Amino acid sequence: MGAQTAPVGPPVLREASLRTDTATYLLSRHVVAVQDVSTLYFWYRRDDETVELRLYPANAGSTKPLRLRRNPDYQQLDSLTKEDDGGFRTRLKFQNLTSSRFLRLVVEQATDSVGRPVRRQVVPLLPVARTSLGLRVNDNELFVGEEKVFELTSSNVRNVHATGEWVRGTDFDYRLAVEANGMLRLHVLPNQLGTHTLLLRLQTERPTLLASGRLSYQLPALRQEFNVKASRLRFLSPDQRSVTMDDVSRRRGVELILDNGRSFELHRTYRIEDQEEPGGALIAEIFTRQYLSNDRVLCLFRPYNTHRQTAGYLYIKENDAPRYLTNLDITPQTVIRSVQVLHRGGDWTPGLSVSPGETVDIRLEGEGLQKARVSFEDLPIIPSDSSVRTDTRLVYRVRVPVGFDKRKSTIYNLGQPTGYALGVKEFQRPHPLDFVSVLYGDAAQPITRLSGPVLYDGTIRDVVFQFNPNGIDKADQLFGKQYLSFEVRTLNSKGELVELRNVDNILICPGDNSPRAAFYADKQCRTDPLSLNALLARKTYDLDDWSRIVVTVKHQATQYGETGYTQTVELVLKRRYKFDIDVSFPAGLLTRKQGDKGYGSFGGISLATLAQLSFYSPDKINRLRPYKIGAGFVALNAFNLSQTSNDTRDLGVVILGSVYPTRREAKFTFPLYLGGGYLLSAGRWFYLLGPGIGVRL
Repeated sequence: MGAQTAPVGPPVLREASLRTDTATYLLSRHVVAVQDVSTLYFWYRRDDETVELRLYPANAGSTKPLRLRRNPDYQQLDSLTKEDDGGFRTRLKFQNLTSSRFLRLVVEQATDSVGRPVRRQVVPLLPVARTSLGLRVNDNELFVGEEKVFELTSSNVRNVHATGEWVRGTDFDYRLAVEANGMLRLHVLPNQLGTHTLLLRLQTERPTLLASGRLSYQLPALRQEFNVKASRLRFLSPDQRSVTMDDVSRRRGVELILDNGRSFELHRTYRIEDQEEPGGALIAEIFTRQYLSNDRVLCLFRPYNTHRQTAGYLYIKENDAPRYLTNLDITPQTVIRSVQVLHRGGDWTPGLSVSPGETVDIRLEGEGLQKARVSFEDLPIIPSDSSVRTDTRLVYRVRVPVGFDKRKSTIYNLGQPTGYALGVKEFQRPHPLDFVSVLYGDAAQPITRLSGPVLYDGTIRDVVFQFNPNGIDKADQLFGKQYLSFEVRTLNSKGELVELRNVDNILICPGDNSPRAAFYADKQCRTDPLSLNALLARKTYDLDDWSRIVVTVKHQATQYGETGYTQTVELVLKRRYKFDIDVSFPAGLLTRKQGDKGYGSFGGISLATLAQLSFYSPDKINRLRPYKIGAGFVALNAFNLSQTSNDTRDLGVVILGSVYPTRREAKFTFPLYLGGGYLLSAGRWFYLLGPGIGVRL
């Protein structure tokens, strides 16, 4: 026992066992010599195998417990617990059995005598594994100089020793590599034509135990027959997908890394054409400089013509004979020739003015734009489905922040100015005229609420237009400065023009509530109201009845490039009644005097002079009602020249009501009179009823 485990001092263990889910391995039976050291071996299938460990102390009567020292190669899941059979039991979970080296268990037990050192015994461990390896080839056809990759299958991929280095041979070169996804790949590069057999002798990380009791790291040999044919064009992948053609790259070249073509000669220039046949156009040249450690070649690439990968492959030629294929974009230097702006609801325009709070599309046209990295100074680019990115055209959607505090935003490409910039210009759009109010007697009200003539029956001392700067801009909608013009007309009751005044270039700037208020500063901005009496020669309080004040407020189209808004304010000096002296000719009056029985005969033409009140219709402009009331004198039968008439002339003081026709176009009217009064000559009261004759001049 001491020879097997090399204890320090007297042996600590009488026996030890490792039990996996398939078998139990004893220290007294399952050992193998490793570098002349007896080692406990056990078969494993997983790197993180969990086993049950039992330790039996050499002195069964000792009261001192056993202790297992910690080791980073495994994790002790349970504490050592003494069992009924006198042994100590625990569970171990290994961390990485395939890659861990020099596994061992260190068992300690305190001595019975005070002062003596702790007794310790080391138990070396050797994980052994069964590993199978297979190669399945569906197509055994290879080409000289062309590398082909095959997948190897294994029961324990991690246990296959794969260095990734090339193994050189007469017929084949090969290398074994493990990819990041854990797949085992065999890279084969044939060197000779004909049918040849590839013999693979691979090794494992952990050994297997042969029936003879020997350890073996050698896997069973793999044999595969391949039919090797003459070389065909091989594709060499470049480390860059795009190269810029300019004066510097044509003269000095661009560093480019290609796959190793196997037949490349260092310090040699190869021609690159766009066709396999001889005589193709020279697209570029490559000069091989040196081999790299990752089996690639560093070259100098000198472009002479443009090329697109979509146009086909590029052929690397030696003496007009194609040797390899490659492909990459050779594009001209990025040049921006024009920039255009699309405002919402508009057309593309070369004017580069944008406004704060606006979202616009920017179109750049030129050459080599596919590789451009365009940015706009302090302006965010908004991803959009309508974005375009081609070699000759780029379209970006840009949002101008409301608080943008610069006069321009430079357009950059790869951090360098392109020579173009977006000019930031304040919004100058017509706003509805609800920020303009009018005061003519009552409280001021927005002019947009006055949809028709306003009938005002008082004296208009003045008409004042007031402006509300805070009613123009909002946080989410900006309009900017408002340029207004006023046309003032006064008309008499007949609609004839009395006076005409025009006021242009009235500038109203948004107020302090606007997020752009600081940028609207202008000495011409008007804040005081506009008084019409300061403009008119004949003041509003001196106008006649039923005169009209017509004010047209509109935006100046020359400032906006569009019509804008127009609003008309019409004030009418309304009256309820009219007082006048009226002379008429009642004729055929039927009169009845006080004390007489019955009615007298119809009289002749009389003359009436009355102080008369006329009444206007409340819902119409300068339209009288069909009745009047007046008081005055009536000369009865004033024009009766007949000598035989029995009608007597007399003069009476009367109160008369009359009914007139309302047709304005009538020249002759025949009103009806009804009233009564006092005859001065007869000295009696009388009543009268009858028609009259009216003449309108």
